[in-house]
Amino acid sequence: MKELSLHLLDIAQNSIAAGARHVDLTVEEHGGLLQLTVADDGRGMSPEFLANVTDPFTTTRTTRKVGLGLPLLRLAAEQTGGGLRVESQLGVGTTVTATFHADHIDCPPLGDTASTVALLAQGLPDGMELTYTRRTERGEFRFDTAEIRAVLGPDVPLSEPEVAEWMRSYVAEGEGETA
Repeated sequence: MKELSLHLLDIAQNSIAAGARHVDLTVEEHGGLLQLTVADDGRGMSPEFLANVTDPFTTTRTTRKVGLGLPLLRLAAEQTGGGLRVESQLGVGTTVTATFHADHIDCPPLGDTASTVALLAQGLPDGMELTYTRRTERGEFRFDTAEIRAVLGPDVPLSEPEVAEWMRSYVAEGEGETA
C-alpha cells in the first residue's frame, strides 16, 4: 500500500470482521516517530493464531488463503527502522501498533486520513462506533461517531452524503490544526 491511511482502513476492516463494537484509530507524531494504532473490542485471537499473525499464509479469510495486511504493514514499518506490535486476547479484543521513523526515506506518506475515517464511519455496521485521535506536538484532535450520532439523532444515518462529506471536512480541518 502506498499510503499509511490505507493500512488503517485495512486493519479497521479486520476489526469490523472480528465483530468489534468499538474501533479506536490513533495517529501520533512525536520526536520523529509516527505511530499508528488500531484497537478494538472484537473477538480477539488465540495465542496460537497471534503467534503467526504476520505470516502471509495465516488468515481467517475463507475466500483466499493469503492475508497480506499485517505482513505488509510490518514490512513498511521495519523498512523505516520501526516495527509492528500486535496484542490480542480472546474475547477481549486486539491492538495493532505500527511505529515508523517519519524522517526515513522509505517512510510512506500518511495519506488522506480524513477520507479514510469518513469512509469507515459511513460504512459502520449498526451498533458499532469509531473514534479517531490525531496527536502531534501541536495538540490533539478527536473524532467520535457516538458524539456525531447524538447530535444528528436516530433518523440521520452517517452514510447520508452530506453527513459523509461533513465528516471528511471536519476531520481534515481538525488534523490541519494539529499539523
